[in-house]
Amino acid sequence: PSVPLTALCTDISTKMLLAGSKEGHIMRWSIDSFLEDPQNSKNQIKEELCWRAHSTEVVDLFHEEEKNVVVTASIDGSVRLWHAMNGYYLGYLGQPRKFELSDISRLILPCDVNNFPTIIKEESKHMEKTKKFEYPLMLDRDK
Repeated sequence: PSVPLTALCTDISTKMLLAGSKEGHIMRWSIDSFLEDPQNSKNQIKEELCWRAHSTEVVDLFHEEEKNVVVTASIDGSVRLWHAMNGYYLGYLGQPRKFELSDISRLILPCDVNNFPTIIKEESKHMEKTKKFEYPLMLDRDK
């Protein structure tokens, strides 16, 4: 659904756009093909991933490319780390344990978030349009 965006950032090469929303979501879009040739209608901005990062508004975010981490901040005062490619939660600033940035096999969530990341799959370009058939309702008294 359409919600106000409250924070934006791109990677250094401007291939990916990250946005934070008023409702605490992070969305990742692929923008490289669009920026290469915006006049070509086939080159579109494609949403690739969406996840709930906070239960309240995201006020800032940035992408750390070397570690492939997204850092988000919310009005609730929390700062959290996420894996940029799949939206997996890595931890929060101030946690007692060390960050395990290489171990993304465990899918955990912060205590105030209960939605797992959603990968947005591109619709198949080879799907045929379904033909519409009309089947009139007929009463069969024998049945």
